[in-house]
Amino acid sequence: MYAIIQTGGEQIKISAGDKVCVEKITGDINSEVILDKVLMVSKDDKIVYGKPYVQGASVKAEIVEAGRMPKVLVFGPRPKKAHRKLRGHRQQYTTLKIKEITIA
Repeated sequence: MYAIIQTGGEQIKISAGDKVCVEKITGDINSEVILDKVLMVSKDDKIVYGKPYVQGASVKAEIVEAGRMPKVLVFGPRPKKAHRKLRGHRQQYTTLKIKEITIA
């Protein structure tokens, strides 16, 4: 059984027992989170698609870790000018462990 969920502007294929890294979700470590934006669920040989989300479907996950990604440097020069700008960005993330996928 697997599902496709939407979180943080991404669509992720998950199944029970997976660990996924998503954009920051508020919550404490070892707390439970319910994700209800389920786009598709596949159980046995039956596939259920949502319009846009599957009614009554949800995913239970546990927050395992939270942190920040390594720094990404963004350099923006302008052609034919003496303008240069260097910026850095560290994206916050949350690691989730998928416990179960439920569909009503």
